Amino acid sequence: MQIKDREQVEGGRERVTVVPESVDDLWHLQYVLEPGDRVAGDTTRRIQRNDEQMRDTGGEREPMWVAIAVDDVEFHKFANRLRVGGEIVACSREDQLGFHHTLNVEEREELSIEKRFKPDQEARLEEAEEATENPDVAIATVEEGQAHVHTVAQYGTEERATITGPTGKGEYARERSELFSELGDVLKRQDADAIILAGPGFTKQDARKYLEDNHHEVAEKITMVDTAAVGDRGVHEVLKRGAVADVQQETRIESEAEYIDELTQRMADGAKAAYGPDQVQQAAEFGAIERLLVLDDRLQKERGPDGEWAISVDEIVRTTEQKGGDVTVFSSEFPPGQQLSNLGGIAALLRYRLE
Repeated sequence: MQIKDREQVEGGRERVTVVPESVDDLWHLQYVLEPGDRVAGDTTRRIQRNDEQMRDTGGEREPMWVAIAVDDVEFHKFANRLRVGGEIVACSREDQLGFHHTLNVEEREELSIEKRFKPDQEARLEEAEEATENPDVAIATVEEGQAHVHTVAQYGTEERATITGPTGKGEYARERSELFSELGDVLKRQDADAIILAGPGFTKQDARKYLEDNHHEVAEKITMVDTAAVGDRGVHEVLKRGAVADVQQETRIESEAEYIDELTQRMADGAKAAYGPDQVQQAAEFGAIERLLVLDDRLQKERGPDGEWAISVDEIVRTTEQKGGDVTVFSSEFPPGQQLSNLGGIAALLRYRLE
């Protein structure tokens, strides 16, 4: 996610201009936006008159800029878009003020958001921005005599290195270990969350064995994929098979799974853990929360008119952070999030046990 501009506006609100660069960014935005926010961007619209009759334009939509007061937000994963609906409060055509409109936000489309940002919403924007700058996944494609390293950041790939050299016999022969060693150094510098090692034949297995023996911190991030080619063609094969998306999802799940496993172990031991809104609120008030775990869709629901808790989820988040605790928002799409849902959608790892 690109954050292009930030400015304070009247009423203690902030206006942030963003450009989502991936489906992940659109997914993040659905948990940043909520009713009462003001969202603006370019769109198209069939002109509507006050008599509620459509002007006959042959079905064509006219381009315009609109700002809407948000009523509802829907993320359409398979359509790769975020739908934000509400009343038009500003527009490049004044005759459209007061009508309802839906902004269909897609990748690479600039969007202005005006609201009072909550701490976890600020954190989401920062997380999405950092994901653009730092590659989630590195793809190394290897065959005899050459290796290529590409990085994947928010669905875009970029070549980082090409390592070549003759192998075999002769005056200019190069040991395979030299190639693998240089590959290990390049991968280490990328500092990616996960690495896909791909290529034809058995060379990639030999490369992995070398990395396990000499670059353990690199080797433990590796997933193997068979491809018929290396370089750009090999990367295309990896992407076409969905291997990058699988690894990205697994990486996110692993982080959440570690916290939920720690929570369930502590609960089994009767140790430093709390779950459910009442227990967690008490732990927050005592300053006992080391890490707050809260489910994204539960967080969103409790902030709206359909919330079921007698306590304020925002107050729990705010108190936790004020007293030095960390907050992790779980995705409801993955198994760890489903486990957290079974515990009421909110839990905490504690600094000490509450009596």
